Amino acid sequence: MNDTYDEAFDETHEESGQGAHRHERTFDALPPAHGRGFAESWWGQAWLKALEDTALDLQQLKAGRRLARAGAVGAVSVRPGRITAVVQDPDGTAHRSDVLLQQLTEAEWDRFLGMTVERAGHIAALLDREMPPHLVEDAAAAGVELLPGIGDLEPECDCDAWDHCGHTAALSYQMARLLDQDPFVLLLMRGRAERELLDELQVRSVARAEAEEAPEEEQEEAQEGVYAAVAYAEGAILPPLPDLPPLPSEPGLPPSLDTEAEPAPGIDVAALEFLAAQAASEAHRLLAEALAAGHEQQPVEPELTPGEDAVRLAAAAPGAPVATRLASAFDRGKDGLALAVRAWEFGGPAALSVLEEEWTPGAEALARARAALDVAWDEDERPQLRAARNRWTVVGGDAQLRHGGDGRWWPYRKERGRWTPAGPATHDPATALAVVTGGE
Repeated sequence: MNDTYDEAFDETHEESGQGAHRHERTFDALPPAHGRGFAESWWGQAWLKALEDTALDLQQLKAGRRLARAGAVGAVSVRPGRITAVVQDPDGTAHRSDVLLQQLTEAEWDRFLGMTVERAGHIAALLDREMPPHLVEDAAAAGVELLPGIGDLEPECDCDAWDHCGHTAALSYQMARLLDQDPFVLLLMRGRAERELLDELQVRSVARAEAEEAPEEEQEEAQEGVYAAVAYAEGAILPPLPDLPPLPSEPGLPPSLDTEAEPAPGIDVAALEFLAAQAASEAHRLLAEALAAGHEQQPVEPELTPGEDAVRLAAAAPGAPVATRLASAFDRGKDGLALAVRAWEFGGPAALSVLEEEWTPGAEALARARAALDVAWDEDERPQLRAARNRWTVVGGDAQLRHGGDGRWWPYRKERGRWTPAGPATHDPATALAVVTGGE
């Protein structure tokens, strides 16, 4: 970087308290990101989706991707409510750029910490630098939005752009790479530094453990009695309902069909045993979902068609005889069923639909798809793609992108002359294609 860049970087640190504030972290400039997507984690992709859904000028996003890939983003300062970096134009001009994100209120932090302490798995995931979907879902159920949404990423840049410019876009793309490495960076933007957050969780965990270990007499003394008539007259002071019974650690065992009596003609005992075990497993899954926090806010899953349910059963490895019956019942054949199972394992009914259905996007969906493809790569890195309805095939290659009805991109690879699912869906076509091409 030149002298102008260094001076602007020094000014950034002077305005942020010379980088010494305990609620500020500074990350060195990352190397260029040629041939790879900016976000691999689902939460990093959610950050980029918030940016790309908010920005009004797709060309500015494209310029930001180019700057970020070229290593034009300097050291990134992260503190509550704001990230800052100096971004250098190709002509050497340096710009201070900021992206703002609303901090959580004290009440929201209290709810988030209380929810996290109640579920030990959430703390373990954070310590492993992971942000599992159920942590974000449980937080949302408690009224706390961790990930940004449309319009939440507010840009500020000394180039005087009123919307996201190439500089703030470049900073946001670079931020996605930092989030991949450490989700605590997002929590810092929301208002809590890692050490402070872990200390608060430790204090709450100890208090919770001490309360649970207190003698029963002390617990009873700590509870104030209320006359039943008063309690029913004032619904707000009613005590909470008792906890639901704990979820069994594994599905129950179906009844044994190994009896001395011979099965009736036409009864396939092995198939019945498999179906009984699958019914128990499915019941356990549904119960686990029903007991999860915020379940009542989740949309009801559509009922599977017989063909989809057959693929779901085949994915459970039922054994050759049952698999053969499932394949013949729906006229898939052995290879066709194996292909359907592979798709199912990558994304359930949505992935199966992308495998089996070819559709023509409407004008609006097609425009959004083309815009996403246009900004996914730099001009000199963009692969040559041949479009046919909702499928974009790499010319002269064995890789393909399929666009789903929900706007996501699915990677496909040609194997033995047949297009085969290669991975789960992503919102970024470059990330999806990298699954097939290895980032080439």
